[in-house]
Amino acid sequence: PGWVARERPGAVAVPAGLDLVVVEGVGAGRRELEGLLDAVVWVQSDFAEAERRGIARDIAEGVNGDVEESTAFWFEWMAEELAFVDQQRPWERACLVVAGTAPDVSEGHVVLAPPPTPSQ
Repeated sequence: PGWVARERPGAVAVPAGLDLVVVEGVGAGRRELEGLLDAVVWVQSDFAEAERRGIARDIAEGVNGDVEESTAFWFEWMAEELAFVDQQRPWERACLVVAGTAPDVSEGHVVLAPPPTPSQ
């Protein structure tokens, strides 16, 4: 409904016969699509940094208005997204979890994490 209210198209036509189609967005990993996807990648980011980047992106692209409007949109959007994520838990279906914000590690070190496991 948020896309319609902002006059954004809600569907994309994808030609048949493609070898690879990448579907991006939190909703791409929802349970209802599980049988249609070959892989899910969950990008986990620091919440505050994602907020900063998201608002800055929207302001730069001019998609949600000025600073005040973009900030208000961000909080409206995230209220719905957080409820969705809490209910869907898409990382539990992920084949890979990627750090969307760099962890605080010293140069020359790599951080490894175990794959996600379904909660009991």
